[in-house]
Amino acid sequence: MANSLSCVVDMTSSAPRVTRVIPGRASVLGVTSLGDDVFVVRHGKVDIYDAETFTLQRRLPVRGLGSSSYGLAACASNKCLYASDYFRDRVHRVDLLGSNAVTKWSVGSRPVGVTVNSDKNVLVVIQRESKLQKFTTHGTQLQTIQLQPDIELPRQAIQLSSGQFVISHSGGTQHRVCLVDGKGAVVRSFGGTPGSDLTKINEPEGLAVDEHGNILVADSCNNRLLMLDPTLTSTREMSVSVDGGLEDPLSLWYDKSRGRLYVGEWLGSRVIIFDRLKDFTATQA
Repeated sequence: MANSLSCVVDMTSSAPRVTRVIPGRASVLGVTSLGDDVFVVRHGKVDIYDAETFTLQRRLPVRGLGSSSYGLAACASNKCLYASDYFRDRVHRVDLLGSNAVTKWSVGSRPVGVTVNSDKNVLVVIQRESKLQKFTTHGTQLQTIQLQPDIELPRQAIQLSSGQFVISHSGGTQHRVCLVDGKGAVVRSFGGTPGSDLTKINEPEGLAVDEHGNILVADSCNNRLLMLDPTLTSTREMSVSVDGGLEDPLSLWYDKSRGRLYVGEWLGSRVIIFDRLKDFTATQA
């Protein structure tokens, strides 16, 4: 397990600043942060890094967490961490107040993305069944939303202040980011058949939303980050200057309080940290 730091200085004015790269030997399946801690999950192991120095502090014990945990989210209000368990069809909740007590509950088949909405409830993407499930912090199910049939293999979902959802998916011939209403119907979408120009995406994975509603997408097979405006009608690539370029970006986490973006890579096995991002339209603060 590597804990050394790789620093990359970006001298171009058109790119957000890369302040740190946390290397690793296994794919980063999820990344999030809470206060001074950064949580990174790699094949069933959750490591905690210091948010200022990015040095490894310790490993968080999550007994029973499977090797395929594709969703990771932290809740500041409930002081806990949530991790999905893809092959065991459950979500693990870790108390971060000191006990590190772990509880878990069953969800639908093949859970992937996990996020926390403004009501502090847990939103879980159920990939095999193409639906969203909403739970309280202790696992009481509040809602199930069945997505319409053309949203195959959903990956990540974020609930907006409007109550609608932004969802990435890449099933069949459709690789899209969709705005979905509370009944699972597509309001509008971006993408279609996979491609590499600015009107297409190829295997969209992680999502992040800034305070203006701009949407950042981990366009994994194109090794890039795309920013969509709130209407999903305008897009541009976020310029990234990092050694070797992005290698299959999978997970995104935007810490609005610090103006900091975390990008977890599948192939590169790195966590790349961008600082001084007031939003996704500005290159630097």
